[in-house]
Amino acid sequence: MSCKKTSIGGQALIEGILMQGPDKRAIVVRKPDKTLEIKEEEGGSKKRSFILNLPIIRGPIRYWDAITNGVSALMYSAEFFDDGSEEKKSKFELWLEEKIGLKKLEKLLMGFAVVLGIALPIGLFILLPTLIAGLFGDGLHYMVRNLIEGVIRILIFVGFVWATSKEKDVKRTYMYHGAEHKTIACYEHGMPLTVENCRRCSRFHPRCGTSFLFVVMIVSILVFSVVHWSNPFIRMALRLLLLPVVAGISYEINRFAGRYDCKLTYALRAPGVWMQHLTTLEPDDSMIEVAIEALSRVIPEEENKDRW
Repeated sequence: MSCKKTSIGGQALIEGILMQGPDKRAIVVRKPDKTLEIKEEEGGSKKRSFILNLPIIRGPIRYWDAITNGVSALMYSAEFFDDGSEEKKSKFELWLEEKIGLKKLEKLLMGFAVVLGIALPIGLFILLPTLIAGLFGDGLHYMVRNLIEGVIRILIFVGFVWATSKEKDVKRTYMYHGAEHKTIACYEHGMPLTVENCRRCSRFHPRCGTSFLFVVMIVSILVFSVVHWSNPFIRMALRLLLLPVVAGISYEINRFAGRYDCKLTYALRAPGVWMQHLTTLEPDDSMIEVAIEALSRVIPEEENKDRW
């Protein structure tokens, strides 16, 4: 069955969902009292210069936008949940607020969270595999060493996703991830956005961020193969320099695979869809309601404005 392919995308949050449309984004969170907190922001796909919209170049820029908006939305959703304690602020916290100011302190923490959100994946999935592969010695051909490094990178990625999927709170986030996919699929098939209709749709989506990350793993093997240095620290530095290239190529592959339906694109989507067996779970009805509310608020009035 043919269907519309929308550029609207989302992200699972803590008991909520972020939906990003062409004109605005919406954050919907199910608070502890079961009511919905809704936040709408103007800011769709940013109008950029011709150069910044060129293939390969646009990939890293849009990935950066997704990271900053995603971290901000995640921190916003976390504000509605605490450990229930009424502990007073420490002297250090009070000193920081006095010297820096509450608003500046919040921006500082936001910046730190963004940096951490980028640094941790780079360290875990890019630099650590390079360091481990360097332990195999200098006698290996550089292509063999790069292949070993790529396999280690994929194993770490899959292992990390599998391990986190066992944690209770992460499981709920993965259920919201499934709700996000089902709701978008329902919209793409032209069905009314109801819990019943969304429930019948698949929780696997070809344009998911999980698919993008898996493509990054594969593309990195090919791009990093141009680096011949045996010194692991030099290789790590060069990996960092080549990351924008990897992100750019991966974005274009994901864009192509999501736009067309043929044997080649099905093959390109397959690893990412397989990974979604770990990163998405079947949601309950209340989660689907959150996804419907978020999606409904970012659908553009102009019919084809969100076409992929």
